[in-house]
Amino acid sequence: MKVLSIGWINVRRALRDRTGLFFLVALPLMLVFIIGAAFGGATTPVVGVVGQAGALSADPAVRVRAFPDEPALRAAVEHGEISAGLVRAGDETPRLLVRADRTGQQLRMLVTTSVTREANRLAAGEFVAEQTGLDRASALSVVDSVRVEPVEVRVSTTGQALFPEGFSGFDLGAANQLIVFTFLNSLTTAAFLVETRSFGITRRMLATPTPARVVVAGEALGRVSIALLQGLIVLVGSALLFGVRWGDPLGAAALLGAFALVSGGAGLLLGAVCRTQQQTTGAGILLGLGLAAFGGCMVPLEFFSPTLRTAAFATPHGWANDGFAALTRRGGDLFTIAPHLGVLLGFAAVLFSLGAWALRRAVTR
Repeated sequence: MKVLSIGWINVRRALRDRTGLFFLVALPLMLVFIIGAAFGGATTPVVGVVGQAGALSADPAVRVRAFPDEPALRAAVEHGEISAGLVRAGDETPRLLVRADRTGQQLRMLVTTSVTREANRLAAGEFVAEQTGLDRASALSVVDSVRVEPVEVRVSTTGQALFPEGFSGFDLGAANQLIVFTFLNSLTTAAFLVETRSFGITRRMLATPTPARVVVAGEALGRVSIALLQGLIVLVGSALLFGVRWGDPLGAAALLGAFALVSGGAGLLLGAVCRTQQQTTGAGILLGLGLAAFGGCMVPLEFFSPTLRTAAFATPHGWANDGFAALTRRGGDLFTIAPHLGVLLGFAAVLFSLGAWALRRAVTR
């Protein structure tokens, strides 16, 4: 019962810290949204148009937004309200304004293709009018009525696709942020453990009929509970807000639980060896972000060189990352990620053993 009480107090302290609560709840979900929007959000790009939109108005790949004049359109492109704009004034050559970002370059190709197709249609209409004596409208009707057999294009993937069909940027970003923040917040909130020791609270608990092993177990439970809470916030929040698919539910739950144990063990060890809260926070951020980078949370493991990819699996982040990839991208289940769970539980056992030894030594000496 005392173990549960100590663990619950740690969770309450984390929830009462407004700054920590922002990093626990808001920031991870914000980053999932930002990464998802940048790498595959389902938004339709907007093209600003001065004059007639022409064939663009019927293109489902873009939304057309009318502007009164070119200065207003240019200002919207410069300020990032839209990524591209088309100026069509009478018989003048159309002018395209494009931002130097990825969406702008995609729109450049799309708008150029649409304008070229329309120009070819008008040229064909002029030719028909000259040859038959029909008026322009009738000639264009003849051009539109001519059926050209489409060219069949077949697309196939050789080998295994890096990302399956329908896999969005939200799916990619959510797993990475879950791993990053579950581990990072477990390390930074270990400052509470240092604070408890520095205020003498731990020694006063030991002065009661409370064995040292109970205090250590309670602090360990607190670290794991915070890690598990963080992971659940990202997992459930991203699924509800952004439609993230986590694959097999049992596999995702088991992988989250195993990584929460790793994170809790790391937090316990860091809180036991550090002497000040500043040391804990600084070391936690450095270790958390460093291991995340080596473990493939910043760049997918598939983009790593063979050497770096081997090094990534020396970290728990690399195993967790590959485990979530097996569930979300490769259709795996609980049995598929059994090796990942085994390695993560091994990491957790080592970290908890070292953390418990270091904390017991720190509070009893």
